[in-house]
Amino acid sequence: MTRCSSRWTTAALLWVVLTPAAEAETLSATVEQWGLLGSWAIDCAARPDRDKGALLTYEIRKDGRVMYRRNFGDASDESEVVSATVNAEGLLNVMVYFPSLKQTREFGLLLSKQGSLRAIYNRSERGEYTIRDGKYVATGAPTPPQQRCD
Repeated sequence: MTRCSSRWTTAALLWVVLTPAAEAETLSATVEQWGLLGSWAIDCAARPDRDKGALLTYEIRKDGRVMYRRNFGDASDESEVVSATVNAEGLLNVMVYFPSLKQTREFGLLLSKQGSLRAIYNRSERGEYTIRDGKYVATGAPTPPQQRCD
C-alpha cells in the first residue's frame, strides 16, 4: 500500500470515528434532502447481478450513520458514507469507506428531473477513475440511469 493511499484510509477511518453527532445529522440531512435514500437499480424488476446491475441502497441508521449497501445477487456488502456534499450544479459528491476493499471511494451522482439517478464519476483515493464524465473509463459507454426501487 502506498503512503498516499494509507493516509487516505487513515483519514477516512479517523473521519468515521471522530465525526461528532452534529456532523452526522448534517450528512443524513444532505442525503435525505437531495433524494438519495432508498434502493436504486438499472432495472428494479431484475434480480441483482454483478454484470447486469446491482441493487444499491442508501439508508440512515437509528444512530444517524448513513449506510450504503450493494447487492450483487451472489454477494453483498455494506459500507459507511463518510461525507456528502452538493455542488452548485446539483451533483451529489459522496465519499464511502469500503472496509472490504480497505479504501475510500468518491463518486458523483446526478438526479434527473424525471427522478433517475446516474453516476457521473467514481474514483479511488489515488485518483484512479472507473467512471469519468458520465462514462465508464474502460469502455467509453455512458453510465445507465438507475431507477428508485422503493
